[in-house]
Amino acid sequence: MSGDTWKLTLPCTRAEAEAIDAGAEIDAVLMTTEEVEDDVERWRLDAYLDREPDAALIAAVRALAPSAAGVAPRIEQLSDEDWVALSQAGLEPIREGRFVVHTEAHPVAPAPGGRAFLINAGQAFGTGHHHTTSGCLAMLDRLGGERFERAIDLGTGTGLLAFAARHLWPEAQVTATDIDPVAIEVTRENMGLNGVDGVALIVADGARAPAITAGAPYDLIIANILAGPLIAMAPEIAAIAAPRATLILAGLLTRQAGQVRAAYAAAGCTVAAAEERGDWTILRLVAADEPVIDLPSDDAGREHWARDI
Repeated sequence: MSGDTWKLTLPCTRAEAEAIDAGAEIDAVLMTTEEVEDDVERWRLDAYLDREPDAALIAAVRALAPSAAGVAPRIEQLSDEDWVALSQAGLEPIREGRFVVHTEAHPVAPAPGGRAFLINAGQAFGTGHHHTTSGCLAMLDRLGGERFERAIDLGTGTGLLAFAARHLWPEAQVTATDIDPVAIEVTRENMGLNGVDGVALIVADGARAPAITAGAPYDLIIANILAGPLIAMAPEIAAIAAPRATLILAGLLTRQAGQVRAAYAAAGCTVAAAEERGDWTILRLVAADEPVIDLPSDDAGREHWARDI
């Protein structure tokens, strides 16, 4: 985001911030901040926009923070320098096992034998600073001694988790997919910034695209998306999984974990590990010995699959 950049700010609550972080669909880069430590009512929503917000866009942002009804939004135009500084400010390097993730504002070298990734804040999810992304990164790091031949990252965002898989298993075929073409372009750019090659990029809705199924079965499947899509996609994710494949699922609030577990249990998967980070849960599952669900053959009811629960 550059050029004509605008910032719209509203107060919000922690509950509203969590809902926003879980996947608000709006044409803006959204950031939420805890303004007063441990005060669930004192959070802030900043929306970064590539144009001056009109009434419709202001209303869309307002809808994300109902508690701010009656509060006038603060709207300001930013220079390119302001946007870069604001988008990277406060994003300290994240360390998970052998990995460190940093922005241009906070360059850092990895520990001996480790790997650093430069991932700037921008138009795609997955800088490593969200609990779900860092939790997935930690789970991947702990799997470093395992062997995988075909890995896929569904909903790759910035590409970070696919890059980590590529580093851990350089001989494996690694694929990164996203429903958003912008995310795939961001991933492509991040590959260049980080000297990553050998990751196949696919724009796809879910896991049924021919380019995805052609590469199946996968013995490592990563999906850091949302609870709603994870549940809806359980049959098709199970269908592309190799026998006893490892599945890492994230993007679900802890209160949603039971529903996600149930959906994958119905697809023959068992829970091998679960980790809570803040209000979020990261699951590691093991696929069935044999596929138990056929790949869905039609789109009935699929028009709402990407809505969260």
